[in-house]
Amino acid sequence: MIEPIDRLSPLLERFRVHTRLSFSGEMCGVHTFAKAGNKAYLHVLRSGSMQVSHTKAKGVPTRISLSEPTVIFYPKPLTHHFHNAPRDGSDFTCAEIEFQGGWSHPLAQALPPVVVLPLSQVNGLQASLDLLFAETEQVRCGHRILANRLFEVVLIQLLRWLLDHPQEAKIDDGLVMGLSSPQLAKALTAMHEAPSEAWSIERLAEVSGMSRTAFATKFKEKVGQSPAQYLADWRLTLVQSRLKEGATLKALALEFGYSSQSALTRLFSQRLGVSPRQWLADQ
Repeated sequence: MIEPIDRLSPLLERFRVHTRLSFSGEMCGVHTFAKAGNKAYLHVLRSGSMQVSHTKAKGVPTRISLSEPTVIFYPKPLTHHFHNAPRDGSDFTCAEIEFQGGWSHPLAQALPPVVVLPLSQVNGLQASLDLLFAETEQVRCGHRILANRLFEVVLIQLLRWLLDHPQEAKIDDGLVMGLSSPQLAKALTAMHEAPSEAWSIERLAEVSGMSRTAFATKFKEKVGQSPAQYLADWRLTLVQSRLKEGATLKALALEFGYSSQSALTRLFSQRLGVSPRQWLADQ
């Protein structure tokens, strides 16, 4: 029997997610949420029915019809329009989401452009939503701050559910599929928790309780990369985050196990197409 492990905390501790209540109440007519910066959205349709429309984009349906309580999650910036019947209205609670690192956040990269799930399908979410709705229904001391925190709880519960049910969210490969596998999740979590370790295929296969060949094959099939490629990308994602915080390349090379600052610079340029200095200037 494979013991359960915490697959989310190592990611969210290094790349935090912040939510901010942006709307609560009836939303009639047409309301547009424009693509802006790194802004993501989490919407909860509490009652009523509506249509959601998008401009043509890869992997995004042009129109979605909703007729039951539903959560609509946009992990990446994407313009979307809510069309509500004025005679009915639709009871809504919405939050803006900031993924630390923007699009480079591992979970933002791994999720589809839009996730639409009826609330009845997501077990365990209702209790948190009841608390959230209670805070948004009336103005009380600290209600906005508490609502923001509760939205973070709802988001984490949603992410937890997606890791356990990737097929329902139409996720076919990538990090979420890897974390949904009990065996691969052990190797991925080990890399997330200790990125500077010298993780060989043999060590990762041992952590997963698999043979070297079976592990390498399954990892590539589920995640879409080899373990070495994923580890290199994970380290570079951490390097990007730390560069923004003011860390030096020399210190980062030492921290993440690169042989020298030059070696880190070469790998950064090869994988991202620009030097670390140019990348940082572009930010």
